[in-house]
Amino acid sequence: MNERDIIRLAAGDKWAMKVLRAARQLDLPDWWVCAGFVRSMVWDHLHGFAERTPLADVDVVYFDAGCLDEDMEKESEQCLSGLMPGVPWSVKNQARMHVVNDNPPYASSVDAISKFPETATALGLSLGAGDEVILAAPWGIEDVVSMTVRPTPLFGSRPELAAYCEARVARKNWQAIWHKVRTRPAL
Repeated sequence: MNERDIIRLAAGDKWAMKVLRAARQLDLPDWWVCAGFVRSMVWDHLHGFAERTPLADVDVVYFDAGCLDEDMEKESEQCLSGLMPGVPWSVKNQARMHVVNDNPPYASSVDAISKFPETATALGLSLGAGDEVILAAPWGIEDVVSMTVRPTPLFGSRPELAAYCEARVARKNWQAIWHKVRTRPAL
């Protein structure tokens, strides 16, 4: 499986495309639907699942340094809930999330995605003007397609973040759903 395969997988999934089109309707700058939305789609496919694994949330990130008001995120979630009721939307402006995550400021949404805890979740999908699916994979796709869970360099480089990542992976217990998933040390 390569990047084109992931793009084709998303483009051929009616529900995924509906999610991406809904996110695009918000007209947010530098927006991506990311993390578990992408990872789970790939892992479900690689495991041959006929049914989509339920998501705890559908993460939509964007980058708008000119409007750091958290209320805008809540309004966006409400708008998305109106477009696709029942979807557990989570919208976050990455221009402010560095403060929440105690990191230096992010330069863009993709920069923020690169700071997610695991390489296999550091992925995002967006849509171009012609409905073409765009993939962001700042650490590549090797780990998601090999079903390897390891910390991103940020989380692997600091003991307190490595401990957080290890506890998060244990709590998520992805292997109970996707039995081929394996954990590995940081890059």
